Amino acid sequence: MSKIAFIGGGSFGTALAILLAKKGNEVLIYDRDENVVNDINNNRTNNKYIKGLVIPKGVHAYSNLDEVIISADYIVFAIPSHVIKSMAKSLKGRINPNIPIISIAKGIDEETDERLSVVIEKELPNPVVVLSGPSHAEEVAANIPTTLVVSSRNMEYAKEVQDLFMTTDFRVYTNEDIIGVEIGGAVKNIIALAAGVVDGMGYGDNTKAALMTRGMKEISRIGIALGGKAETFYGLTGMGDLIVTCTSMHSRNRRAGILIGQGKSVEEALEEIGMVVEGVKACKSFYRLKEKIGVSMPITDVVYRALFLDKNPKECVRELMERDKKSETY
Repeated sequence: MSKIAFIGGGSFGTALAILLAKKGNEVLIYDRDENVVNDINNNRTNNKYIKGLVIPKGVHAYSNLDEVIISADYIVFAIPSHVIKSMAKSLKGRINPNIPIISIAKGIDEETDERLSVVIEKELPNPVVVLSGPSHAEEVAANIPTTLVVSSRNMEYAKEVQDLFMTTDFRVYTNEDIIGVEIGGAVKNIIALAAGVVDGMGYGDNTKAALMTRGMKEISRIGIALGGKAETFYGLTGMGDLIVTCTSMHSRNRRAGILIGQGKSVEEALEEIGMVVEGVKACKSFYRLKEKIGVSMPITDVVYRALFLDKNPKECVRELMERDKKSETY
């Protein structure tokens, strides 16, 4: 069995930690919040991030990073996208360069617009494997059948991580298109925010279906422009992840969007959610990126204006509906 170090004790990281511990692995979690650490170790729960869990005894938590990473076989970056770079920098010289780093964050670097695997690779010599796909932490922890994708620039490591996570309830596919896997997982959060907004405004199934379908077009358009493969975006990390985040109340992005659609400010919505909503940061990054490379993303445009320029969401919907006539396959 392996020793796996999780950096970050959030909801999805904790769910994966439980899965790996049930397979007999030794799992250690680092979190800077002493309350999270104590809750895991003393109560076998993590009520700050995901209530109702029973965390197996094979999972141990620490507030000292060195105690977690020492002699680890794998390191999982279970932290938000905006702290990936600083964490990678902090690990320089402290870990074996042969240890695979598994990234489960969905976003891009807000300073450089680079994919997160690239950010990690620029700071560390370690192989990087991306784990992504339609997966709510609450359902993974409850052993509800789930399928994900792993990708890497070195697919031998991806296959190794595939074996590490596979169970009868958790199926993992490989995909060599790491660009598509990362971009799909990041952009769908913007569309999920928009889906929440239209739900919050009281619109119906017709609106949601239109938004998701045209949102899928935006995901594939920017993804292909950045070097991803079209078929990736119609798989688990594109369409699959889009469906789950646009339709479920487990989705922080959708829940934040609902609050905004009901009239709350972005700040009020984020405060009520109480956890990182990756779609907000992704919207700012991809708005800037699509302007730079000249890709049309009208949904991202109006979400940006609603989030950062205080445009009324109803006006945003009207703007989308009144755009110039086009062919669907344009």
